Amino acid sequence: MSSRHSVIRSLQSVIRWARRKSPWVLHFNSGGCNGCDIEILDLLTPRYDVERLGILAEASPRHADILLCTGPVTRQTRDRLRRIYEQMPNPKWVLSVGSCSCSGGVFQGGLNVLGGVDQVVPVDMYLPGCPCRPEAIIYGLAQLLEQIK
Repeated sequence: MSSRHSVIRSLQSVIRWARRKSPWVLHFNSGGCNGCDIEILDLLTPRYDVERLGILAEASPRHADILLCTGPVTRQTRDRLRRIYEQMPNPKWVLSVGSCSCSGGVFQGGLNVLGGVDQVVPVDMYLPGCPCRPEAIIYGLAQLLEQIK
């Protein structure tokens, strides 16, 4: 019985290692000024090259590990965000990027704005800033990957 537990334990450590070394990231923009979206796209350019860290942009929620959310959550995007979150396989993590995504930002108090992403889905890490710089996003992703360990 102990050999079975050791095999399971070593298999789980390999899975954690793989998740930490190659996270697939899905970007969700719920609106706003698109300043944070431009910074996230900047991450994928050769200047920052996050692929060298194993971070890959994914287009399908069914294959993503981390959900990068930008912009304030509105009544119109609430259900889409919840549906995308539910389509992601477990374990999954949510990174709230930018002031609007964290709290609603300058759009807080608008008739259609519900607030930050945490009003709809659980958030694992907040990265405030307007817009949030690529270096800060890389740092936040690195910290999140340390939590996965």
